[in-house]
Amino acid sequence: MNDLSEKRSEPRTELKKYHSVEFKIADLGSLYQFKIWNISSKGMCLLVREDSDVLKYIEVGNVFDMKCYMTDFSLPPENLKIEIKHITKEHMGRFKGHYLVGLLILENQKGGT
Repeated sequence: MNDLSEKRSEPRTELKKYHSVEFKIADLGSLYQFKIWNISSKGMCLLVREDSDVLKYIEVGNVFDMKCYMTDFSLPPENLKIEIKHITKEHMGRFKGHYLVGLLILENQKGGT
């Protein structure tokens, strides 16, 4: 993993459009799904346990095609191109033993669910 320092460029606000994201890491051959913990106008933050295999395969700057599930479950998921903006280890408090992974939505991928 690269630089693990805090890299947020804007304050986080709670938007309720997306509930979770799902993506595949080719080297692992498995789909991973994470709940979204907080969201800014263009980004999301995921909570990943420090012992998760995913952390071995992601770095700041990686771009993934992710399926984003809506909070309104009657709506179809959106396929988005998303960049990892920061990976920050939590040493204290509620999320001790986890990493916050900040994501930036780059573009909506047309034509798929």
